[in-house]
Amino acid sequence: MSRPEAGDTTGNRRLKSPLPNLGLEPGDVGVVVHVYANAAAYEVEFLSLDGNTIGVVTVEAADLRQASGRAVLHERELSTI
Repeated sequence: MSRPEAGDTTGNRRLKSPLPNLGLEPGDVGVVVHVYANAAAYEVEFLSLDGNTIGVVTVEAADLRQASGRAVLHERELSTI
C-alpha cells in the first residue's frame, strides 16, 4: 500500500503496536487527522463505536498500516485505564 503524501488527511489506519496508555491494541482503527512531513508520523483520532473520542495521538508511520476497505471490524470493550 502506498503511503499518503504530507498534508493528505484521508483514510483510516490500523495500529501495528499497542498504545497501552489509551487501552488500544494492534488492529484498532483510527482516523488520520494530520500527516507530518514526509509521512513519517500521523496524528490519529481513535473513537469508540458510540462516537466518543478515546484519544488523538501522534503515531510513527512504522506503527500503522493502511486499513483495508475489505476489513471486518471487531468489537471489544475498551480496557479501563
